[in-house]
Amino acid sequence: MSALEVHQFTCRSDNFCVLIHDADSGFTASIDAPEEKAIRQALGDTGWELTHIFCTHHHFDHVEGNANLKAEFDCTIIGPKDEADKIPQIDEAYGHGEHFSFGKHQVEVIGTPGHTLGEVSYHIPDQGMAFTGDTLFALGCGRVFEGTAEMMWQSLQRLAMLPRDTIVYCGHEYTLSNAKFAVTIDPDNQALNTRLNEIIQLRAENKPTLPTSIGLELDTNPFLRPEDKNIRENLGMMEASDTEVFAEIRARKDNF
Repeated sequence: MSALEVHQFTCRSDNFCVLIHDADSGFTASIDAPEEKAIRQALGDTGWELTHIFCTHHHFDHVEGNANLKAEFDCTIIGPKDEADKIPQIDEAYGHGEHFSFGKHQVEVIGTPGHTLGEVSYHIPDQGMAFTGDTLFALGCGRVFEGTAEMMWQSLQRLAMLPRDTIVYCGHEYTLSNAKFAVTIDPDNQALNTRLNEIIQLRAENKPTLPTSIGLELDTNPFLRPEDKNIRENLGMMEASDTEVFAEIRARKDNF
């Protein structure tokens, strides 16, 4: 079984899209469909034929290309069971704990609601990669639009349980803003400060800051670390629950 090939590219103003290609089966999946034109260009660049779209959630900037891409490629559109009625042209719907096959690779569906009520992430264990949409970002997490802070924190905990070396692809290039916020509540984290400098350099060169990894996020992403003593001291929340600390971090980022 050959390794999946991955092609990451930018689209819209700050979205990332990813194509994954299984040479053994000839399958190619787009993780979400943020922009039809950019996906067509990426398919042309790679020479791959689109066979699947894996939708993480229903927001327009993740499903805009569904209808036209399906019309052209007759691709199978997969999405979250709890948002199936909101995903254009959906063919198959899955919920937390379910899985499906992509060639010989098993794709695990992780329920990660909070940003929306039904968002899911996709984990491919034998490739050590996960696609987290707008739930987990590099050094951040999605805004809590439809769910609750408790719901989002539980979703992030599910992702944090993946192996540390899991490569994470997410939906947006928000990393520099996230990093500048992170150091305001975790200023003494040397790994975070080192990473901020690296991110500043990457963005100055117009290079992507993604993908990231679960291990790197566990070490530097404050949204995954509400139990951290230094963060709690900086927030004045030593006796609060992890959920309460997480909610405070999210509220501060919303107003950053």
